[in-house]
Amino acid sequence: MQFILLVGLIATTLAVAPVRFDREKVFRVKPQDENQANIIKDLAKTNKLDFWYPDASHHVAANMTVDFRVSEKESQSLQFALDQNKMHYEILIHDLQEVIEKQFDVKENTPDRHSYAKYNTWDKIVAWTEKMMHKRPEMISRIKIGTTVEDNPLYVLKIGKKDERRKAIFMDCGIHAREWISPAFCQWFVYQATKTYGKNKIMTKLLDRMNFYVLPVFNIDGYIWSWKKNRLWRKNRSKNQNFKCIGTDLNRNFNVSWNSSPTTQSPCEDTYPGPAPESEKETKAVTDFIQSHLKSIKAYITVHSYSQLLLFPYGYTSKLPPNNEELTKAAKIGTDVLSTRYETRYIYGPTASTIYKTPGSSLDWAYNLGIKHTFAFELRDEGRFGFLLPESRIKPTCKETMLAVKFIAKYILKHTS
Repeated sequence: MQFILLVGLIATTLAVAPVRFDREKVFRVKPQDENQANIIKDLAKTNKLDFWYPDASHHVAANMTVDFRVSEKESQSLQFALDQNKMHYEILIHDLQEVIEKQFDVKENTPDRHSYAKYNTWDKIVAWTEKMMHKRPEMISRIKIGTTVEDNPLYVLKIGKKDERRKAIFMDCGIHAREWISPAFCQWFVYQATKTYGKNKIMTKLLDRMNFYVLPVFNIDGYIWSWKKNRLWRKNRSKNQNFKCIGTDLNRNFNVSWNSSPTTQSPCEDTYPGPAPESEKETKAVTDFIQSHLKSIKAYITVHSYSQLLLFPYGYTSKLPPNNEELTKAAKIGTDVLSTRYETRYIYGPTASTIYKTPGSSLDWAYNLGIKHTFAFELRDEGRFGFLLPESRIKPTCKETMLAVKFIAKYILKHTS
């Protein structure tokens, strides 16, 4: 009996041990033609490749930059296959675990204060939402819009005056768990908006005339899991019937061209869209909230990483939206404004033609709902660190992104009725 208990205890301990990525590598390959693109797709079938860009092997095409993670065990045979086929590649990351540990490169000066220069756990973020609400009650209110699968509260921070009829922008961060720079930006935005109100001319004008609804972490359960168990987790944590694989990609779960990709129907895929549109509690909470505030919400902004892109609809089709010219103009100026701070280069355009097709995304859903100004940021960097951007890059990333978001808000104020 004692032996059985001991075996059970060991099994439980092993089951919850955090994933380590010692000597795992991140490769960058640029297939020159369709034949080379197919070689990568074939390698993905025989090797366990974690695609960072694009997010799944079926998107791989000629002349596309492809980033993927591979285990130490499989990296040699993979390198051999690439060499055999005369494919050009570089190794962006040689030891993934080392890069993960080096992310935390900012020293905490005052541990009791919320840091905007560090990555914060969900516990710290939820405490921060309460603190902000009490610190600036005239400007910030906290709205519980629902709960996650694991019963964590989904909080939206409303920034602005009490008037519900004013124009508003809805912004969310952290829909994909491993993209930590995204929630860091939402925290930065709330902090800077309230701190500079009355001091910065543009921010004062914006908050005097419009409201912002900010969801600091969309995928809370996945975010917690990425801190405690698997740094590279992407999906939420819902259980899938008759499958051991956990989670749904929340950014494929919206009711717009849902599940139109036959290659992602397995719950074991990172881009699994779920058993039905809006099947996930998180998605449903957000769609219900936006629909109930549709009269005032004039723009939707969703923040991701990485690639340095500013995207707009459509993602599920190559067809251009009716106001494509306007969205292109706004995105162009937005990326120009962003680059004035540190000369960071962003590419802009419709999702499907700029990167690859993305059915079931929040961006297209919000656009089709009637919010005609919807944008997705893919923040720093271009792949040197990928999802593992060091903390020392948080502030510069947030500062430049803030310029673009302020421009978009200004544009919405002026050009929407």
